[in-house]
Amino acid sequence: MPVTALAADPGVKRHDSEVGHPEQPARFITVLNQLKSSGLTDRLLSLARRSATDDELALVHTRDYIALVEAEVKERRNQLSTGDTPINSHSAEAARAAAGAALNATDAVFEGRAQNAFCVTRPPGHHANAGRGMGFCVFNTVAIAARYAQRRYGAERVLIVDWDVHHGNGTQDIFYDDGSVLFFSTHQSPWYPGTGNANETGEGAGAGTTLNCPLPAGTGSNGVLNAFRNILLPAVENFRPDLVLLSAGFDSRVGDPLGQFLLTDDDFRHLTTLIMDVAVKHAGARLVSVLEGGYNLEGLALAADAHVRGLLGEV
Repeated sequence: MPVTALAADPGVKRHDSEVGHPEQPARFITVLNQLKSSGLTDRLLSLARRSATDDELALVHTRDYIALVEAEVKERRNQLSTGDTPINSHSAEAARAAAGAALNATDAVFEGRAQNAFCVTRPPGHHANAGRGMGFCVFNTVAIAARYAQRRYGAERVLIVDWDVHHGNGTQDIFYDDGSVLFFSTHQSPWYPGTGNANETGEGAGAGTTLNCPLPAGTGSNGVLNAFRNILLPAVENFRPDLVLLSAGFDSRVGDPLGQFLLTDDDFRHLTTLIMDVAVKHAGARLVSVLEGGYNLEGLALAADAHVRGLLGEV
């Protein structure tokens, strides 16, 4: 059985927004409560907390943008000026904690303390690009982890898989011309943020290393699993990543208020197993999963539970 680590900093609960907003502290609470009540927490390696530094954030984000986030949080603004991301006085701290959790998870898998890890983080990150936060996102956690793995551990190739119902436009932007990162995304289309067409495949050195699979509302397991099997798996045979990162957005689950996909908890376990197989075959089993979306609290908790069971090797 693989050793699975859990990175979950309670400080991320302090990021809050207006009453009734779907990206709320209860998302963190309900996932951890589910993992505890189902007995999974006791089977996981708990990782320490830490906050990402300016230099670590700057692996991906511009210094000007980092300063802008800090300034607007200190000004007690209700929303980032760069996009539709509600903030409060603790949002920068929470976003740094989210990034720090993914970096600690990356350390754990490269140092051999765990084969894989699940990071229960918020705010989400995959819509944030180098100089702009949007779509509830402040800093791009998976992108920071990818660059960190390359700089600290010499990872030559990183695979980022994104199954959130929304396209990870920020992650795509950051690595669009970088052939060292393969970005694969299944997402609802047309849908927010309006990017992720199949003809968006990268440019320059990154030509062919962006793989978008836009799918219509109502897509269930067949559509998503077929995309993974028919597009992702052949691509990784050529790419052979040293690390696999997962943007685990559970708003692609049936019943989510911000998505219209029909994935079930069993589907998430199957997808997790598929991605783990990729990591075992090519990346020394190194897989770090980072929570992105998921806004039906009960559904989020159950899907995360199924995902962690997959990481633990339950089939």
